[in-house]
Amino acid sequence: MQQQEASSRPRSSAYLNALSQEIEKRLQRALASSYQRRNLLQELFADTALEVDDRAKDIIVSREEDVMSPAEYGINGRLCFYDVLAEYYVRVPESEKPILDLIVQLWSQSFSSHIFALLFHKCLFEVQLDNADVLLRYSSALVQGATNVFWSDIQPNTRRFRSLFRYLLDEVALEPTRLYKIPVQAQRDLYLLLSRFTFFYNSVEKLESFLKHCPAFPNAFQVGGPADILVIELTDQLQKLKVEPVLLYYLSQIKVLQGMELRMATSTRLKTCLYSFTSPGGPMYPTRAVRHAAWDALDVLFPVGRYPRHLISLSFRLLYPWYWPSSCWNFIASCIKSLFDVDLFSLGKLREPKRP
Repeated sequence: MQQQEASSRPRSSAYLNALSQEIEKRLQRALASSYQRRNLLQELFADTALEVDDRAKDIIVSREEDVMSPAEYGINGRLCFYDVLAEYYVRVPESEKPILDLIVQLWSQSFSSHIFALLFHKCLFEVQLDNADVLLRYSSALVQGATNVFWSDIQPNTRRFRSLFRYLLDEVALEPTRLYKIPVQAQRDLYLLLSRFTFFYNSVEKLESFLKHCPAFPNAFQVGGPADILVIELTDQLQKLKVEPVLLYYLSQIKVLQGMELRMATSTRLKTCLYSFTSPGGPMYPTRAVRHAAWDALDVLFPVGRYPRHLISLSFRLLYPWYWPSSCWNFIASCIKSLFDVDLFSLGKLREPKRP
């Protein structure tokens, strides 16, 4: 009888059901083994974040069965197992209960919130939950798990979880009907989370819409409006970043804040944060590339006082003679490089054939 049911079940649904059962078994194994629990959960998290290979993709993506169509691929055509499973649990909600029960029992363990955020971020907004306490608990777990997941992208400077971020931004934060399903405090926490990672996941083009959908904050009178909250979160994020390529990318993207109306306190906070990256040594110990990127951002966002800032910085640099040789060498190297760039550009112009 069971074999007949399995054979009649669509191929892709059977494959996803098998994946779900494997996740359940591994969670049970983690619950039973306190000694290996952390490693088992970490392995499950890593496997859930893997990209779907071509063989599995042929099974999962179907134009005939109502499981997942090619249009539902991940960002840039990259499809991960968590994308597939999150959609599966929305369409087959009865499959999520045993896994949710196990995750709740492992709630305090490392990587439990990661797994919850990857597998059930869609269920929270697309499946009806009537219990307010459960909704509050799941919403808090989602924000915590998504935070941990996004930071795991920052350390190696990858974008494995971009589809999770884009769902939370496009389908939740910019969709009031879904956003209002979770408690008000969870809405605020989600807004703060997305503010910190909007630049990292290349979503600056939606910044205007994102600011318009900012939830109400009780301390808005002291902190300021949506733009102020966004900038405050960004400055905190910049000071936490230790990966140079990511920090450089943030500093290049932060120029889009030019012309944004901010409170004086927020503007000063942003200027102080950027200025802390312009000098070598503590507390940030920025590299030369970071210092130059911070100066560029300062000059664009705060053009008033640009030359006095550079003059003051140069005066302080003269107080540290041990920096002079490296500064002179880099100045000469940059001049030579710019000279060659100009020569090559001019040579290319001369070689271009004249149009009749």
